[in-house]
Amino acid sequence: MIPWLIRSLKRLLVFLTGVVVVYLAVWKFFPFFDHRVPVAFALLATYLFTAYIFIPSGIRLFRLFFVPNHIPLYCVTPDGFASDPINIGIIGTREQIISAMKDSGWSMPDKKNLQSLIKVLNAIIRRRSYPNTPFSQLYLFGRKQDLGFALPIEGTSTNRHHVRFWACHLDGPEAFHEHVRFYRRFHRPVNKLDGRQLWVGAASKDIGLIPIRHNAQITHMIDPDTDSERDVIVDSLRASHSLEHTSTVKVGAPYELRNRTIGGFLKSDGKMRICILKR
Repeated sequence: MIPWLIRSLKRLLVFLTGVVVVYLAVWKFFPFFDHRVPVAFALLATYLFTAYIFIPSGIRLFRLFFVPNHIPLYCVTPDGFASDPINIGIIGTREQIISAMKDSGWSMPDKKNLQSLIKVLNAIIRRRSYPNTPFSQLYLFGRKQDLGFALPIEGTSTNRHHVRFWACHLDGPEAFHEHVRFYRRFHRPVNKLDGRQLWVGAASKDIGLIPIRHNAQITHMIDPDTDSERDVIVDSLRASHSLEHTSTVKVGAPYELRNRTIGGFLKSDGKMRICILKR
């Protein structure tokens, strides 16, 4: 009975927040902009302010009081919503991973700035790939990704394979140390002094653009079959002769994860491929 009441209260708070957002957008934001710029620009300004400033700020304030408590089978967005499943692991140093991934055809993302934004828009307009398209920030162990790589799909500007990696060390928030230990049990280093460690990753495939359910921002649609994406990484590393050994470990039961995009979901068999790089 108590869990049902708590769940109902949270849903009521979400509903009331939605009512407040609609009220402010229609009767406050839009009239404010409408009195100063043409109606088309007023609509655009209202959308940008509501979707990219007001709603995200409200959600992050909400998360200060209702912190999500999830098992470490997937990473989360800055707002705490479930995102890509953890399905790949690499053992090596930071330099070894960067070198191996680049040798395998993967590119590291550019930083988010005006120049990269112009490149993104140009790629979409001209329907060309932009291998170094900036990544959004996703979180695991209480921190954003340490490394990210992308592999473009020819003939499209929005579709690509991509993966984010987090190093399994205990430098992050103490509340997430148990999550780090959960993954470190899959790594038994032969020599603890060689700087090699386990990096866990979330690999997925972008297949288009679509709005986010809770704030209407535009983001990438993810292919539900995330299991096949870890094989893309393994095959590319093997083709570049960067792999020493691979194994498959079970980190949890198979599950289906509702994505933050409209109509989006992800499937995982609960397994992770561990790749040991050559020294």
